[in-house]
Amino acid sequence: MSSKQKLLEKILLGQSDANIDFTGLCALLNSLGFTERIKGSHHIFSKKGVLEIINVQPRGAKAKPYQIKQVRNLILNYHLRLEDSR
Repeated sequence: MSSKQKLLEKILLGQSDANIDFTGLCALLNSLGFTERIKGSHHIFSKKGVLEIINVQPRGAKAKPYQIKQVRNLILNYHLRLEDSR
């Protein structure tokens, strides 16, 4: 199982939202097919077919817990999958 798959499962379980690595989250979103643009500390992710835009910022080396919840809701609502696991 790849590290991205493990991170995806960790996010979907929702038991450690305050302990998700920011760079890992960005890599996961890229692997889910999102495009990233950076403006200062804001990493803005968008994807064709997904109406919402995800805006994440680091808190130290970790992602903010409420943003992890937003990402989880997007993954579940749009049934997103890792691109390399088709």
